[in-house]
Amino acid sequence: MSLRPVTPEDLLRLTFVGDPQPHPHGGPILFQKKHYGEKNKTVTALFTVDAAGTTTQLTRGTGGAGSGRWSPDGHLISFESTREELTQLFLLPFDGGEAFPITAFPEGSFGEHKWSPDGHYIALTVREAIPAFTKEATKKRESEGGSIPPVEIDDIWYRLDGDGYFAGQRYAVYVFEVAAALGAPAKLEQAKLKYTGCPIGMYSFDWLPDSSGLIVAHTANAFPMRETPNDQLYRVSLDGEVTQLPGLPKGEKSEPRVSPDGKWIAYAGDVDENDPWGTRNTRIYRVSVDGGAPIDLTGAEDYDMAVGTLSDTAEASFGTKLIWASDGSGLYVQLATRGEIQVGFVAFDGGVSLLTEGAHAISLGGISADGRITATLSTPVHPPEIAVVVAELGTGRLVPKILTGFNQPVQDEIKFLAPSEIEVASTDGTLVHGWVILPEGDGPHPVCLNIHGGPHAQYGWTFFHEFQVQAAAGYAVVYTNPRGSKGYGEAHCAAIRGDWGNKDWDDVQAVTAWIQSNPALDSNRMAVMGGSYGGYMTNWAIGHTDVFRCAITDRCVSNMVSMAGNSDFAFNKDGYFKGVAWGSLEDIRELWRVSPLAYFEGVKTPTLVIHSVGDLRCNVEQSDQVFHALQQQGVPSRYVRYPVTTSHGLSRSGPADLRLHRLHEYLNWIRRWM
Repeated sequence: MSLRPVTPEDLLRLTFVGDPQPHPHGGPILFQKKHYGEKNKTVTALFTVDAAGTTTQLTRGTGGAGSGRWSPDGHLISFESTREELTQLFLLPFDGGEAFPITAFPEGSFGEHKWSPDGHYIALTVREAIPAFTKEATKKRESEGGSIPPVEIDDIWYRLDGDGYFAGQRYAVYVFEVAAALGAPAKLEQAKLKYTGCPIGMYSFDWLPDSSGLIVAHTANAFPMRETPNDQLYRVSLDGEVTQLPGLPKGEKSEPRVSPDGKWIAYAGDVDENDPWGTRNTRIYRVSVDGGAPIDLTGAEDYDMAVGTLSDTAEASFGTKLIWASDGSGLYVQLATRGEIQVGFVAFDGGVSLLTEGAHAISLGGISADGRITATLSTPVHPPEIAVVVAELGTGRLVPKILTGFNQPVQDEIKFLAPSEIEVASTDGTLVHGWVILPEGDGPHPVCLNIHGGPHAQYGWTFFHEFQVQAAAGYAVVYTNPRGSKGYGEAHCAAIRGDWGNKDWDDVQAVTAWIQSNPALDSNRMAVMGGSYGGYMTNWAIGHTDVFRCAITDRCVSNMVSMAGNSDFAFNKDGYFKGVAWGSLEDIRELWRVSPLAYFEGVKTPTLVIHSVGDLRCNVEQSDQVFHALQQQGVPSRYVRYPVTTSHGLSRSGPADLRLHRLHEYLNWIRRWM
């Protein structure tokens, strides 16, 4: 049977898996499965898969299920669900029985939760909703004919893209006793511990091995959104005693992980106080549980331990994965380099080694007691599936073994096209690494040049449905990692710090020249497109050249002067970018210099503008300004504004019907002009 080309609608047939958690004693792997169901619903459930590949569904019904975690003895599974209208924590007996709630918290949001090593407690982060905007308050107001109330704000940290407006509400760290909650669901006021040491409510934490308390990482600044980074580690005992670990430098710190013997803490971070957007490598440090000077374990090698690899089959994740080896000899990590994501190991005394190899993306889950590494595995022609990383017979090399096959029916029917690597010489001797997916048939093929967001992220060896759709429609898809991208060393990333539209534009031009010189590609039919920073660079491109037949700028940045004050992460004066929007005329000139809109006079390229009204990262007014400038100059243009209920991540996690609408808007615009 011949395979057919992929279509936008095939998005509805894909299954998305993630968060694989190994059984504490070497049993099955717990994970979340997600797919699009009837009436535009996203359906989530918890499953297990055993070593033979047999999957078992554990949860069903409305409310979904996520963040599944094994109890230390493996007899219980905790998970989050909204099956009782409000999000609560539930327990499911693994040996059989119905799930039941163990919390009765007020309306709000959950962060992460972790079992104590002895299984007696669960620590979790919770943020209560703004009282005036709870479901109960809204229902009462509507019944009385009241107006929607204002959001009352007293602090610069009051909103987050994908999270919405929370005003002065903050996450707190709570610990409650599991046994007490089995009789009746726990309320917040019944918590054994409530910790509120962070003024903006951003915490990461780990349990001490004896379950006596937590190690918590958060800022020590009183006004963290306007001060340089100064995260610290705190020991928080169950009786409420809080001790800041002495001797640690300022800078960023997150993901503290206590060693199995309780003597050491590993964490991700940096000692640089002046790197607000992460152009420097995130490193792994080790420090005594009593504090002191930390030891840099990874700085001798040019790896960043927190690289986000972009796709449309998973949310963009920029965090660090750290898991101590059971013997304390070091830490397993997730390590990205040149578009690959591998499992790595950081030795106790320093040094980084890659444990896996190959053109794939491995997202690390956990390590079981019998040494199995759980993960998700994806390639450009294989959507993510649950896998284990095991020693290969005969060689002893660690290789991933796929256990699930949820997307196999799709792969049996549809032909996904494999990319080829390219490397293009740019200025300063820089080599720009990337890929091209050629459509079937004879060339020369029209080209879609895709530019990724971030900018401090990377394209990679992972499945990208949108790219497959473009290639199936007859377009060569070119996507690269120009300077500013992660995965190619610190200098490659830092080359554009505060200076967008310079070295990165050199690299985009070099890739464009490569396209023009390639006989398999049609240099007279090129389109440029991208989202977020990719939208910025698309705007920059059409303001500096007319070689592209059309452009698509998606959730873009166009005006750094206005962007500086209306993003959820507002710019600090002379922070990442020089200048400030509320400063002197010279300050404003610096921001305007790196604004694509400053170069829009005379733009001619037909442009599709796409934005979500609910985008709090790159405010929708950025695209308003682009469309206004295009229309005023008579440039063929179209503006598609998605509703306030969608966010910056629409293309990855938005409603199915709107994701399909967006894909068709892309194809229709490209066909119209190419």
